[in-house]
Amino acid sequence: MVSIIVPTLNEETTIIDLAASLSRLRGEFEVIVCDGGSADATVEMARQCGLRVIAAPRGRGPQMNAGARLAKGETLLFLHADTRLPENALALVAGALADDNVCGGNFSLIFGGGAREARLLTRIYPFLRLGGMLYGDSAIFARRSVFDRLGGYREYPIFEDCDLYRRMRRLGRFVRLNACATTSSRRFEGRFIRTFALWSLMQVLYWLGVHPDFLNRLYKPLR
Repeated sequence: MVSIIVPTLNEETTIIDLAASLSRLRGEFEVIVCDGGSADATVEMARQCGLRVIAAPRGRGPQMNAGARLAKGETLLFLHADTRLPENALALVAGALADDNVCGGNFSLIFGGGAREARLLTRIYPFLRLGGMLYGDSAIFARRSVFDRLGGYREYPIFEDCDLYRRMRRLGRFVRLNACATTSSRRFEGRFIRTFALWSLMQVLYWLGVHPDFLNRLYKPLR
């Protein structure tokens, strides 16, 4: 079984569509929504859609760790609330993990919508991995044994996904599936140049070893 762990914070505009997309997945899975203290109707709407919701300390890392502790599956898949998986996602994950040398992986990524920002991000994203960067909106999955051995996500306020990716690669082969997940470009729409420039600066600083606690201060204007 695959445990799909979804961190949320004020996601009332995405949660119904998320639940509908999850209902179309084929295979055996559970969903754990880990809410970091939403002030909107996220929790109520998720429960109305039949999703299991738990309260967790705010921050994607702590939220996803909380979900992982309660998960029953031998495979953990971490899914952002605005990312949609292909219907055969679980079979693809199982196929990748049939190789004992594979510790986990992620999906190829498309940014949804017809906006110019979405098209640009879809073209740019594959190149980020060349610099050792990989983000949670691409639906990272991991063997439960590997995740536990690593101690889960570090409780960084940002770049917790890049950090997990780097540590996972030391324990086995990390694969990128050819199938595409689709995510939102909402953070970039209407302010692409400013947002992309700031995000690029943060990536460079992260590569240079600047701690995520400091980088989070730069990130706040993007939220």
